[in-house]
Amino acid sequence: MIDDLSHLGADGAEIAVLVTPKASRDRIVVEEGQIRVYVTTVPEDGKANAAVQKLLAKALGVPKSRLTLIRGQTSRDKVFRVG
Repeated sequence: MIDDLSHLGADGAEIAVLVTPKASRDRIVVEEGQIRVYVTTVPEDGKANAAVQKLLAKALGVPKSRLTLIRGQTSRDKVFRVG
C-alpha cells in the first residue's frame, strides 16, 4: 500500500519520514501527519535508504534521482529534499 503523496513533490520541498526497516512488506502510511515508510530491506550499506528513496519517489510521482537524503543517513528519522 502506498499513499498518494504527489501533492508534496514540489521542487525544494523537504519531506520528513520515519523508517522501519526489515518490515513484512514495503509500504507508506501517513499517521497523524507523520509519514511512515516500511521497507523489507535490511539497514546495511545504505540498502534501506535506497529502498526508502525508491518507494518515496513512486508515492511522490517523481524520479528517484530527484530525491536527495539530506538528514538521517544512519537514523530512522530521515529528511529527503525534492530537487
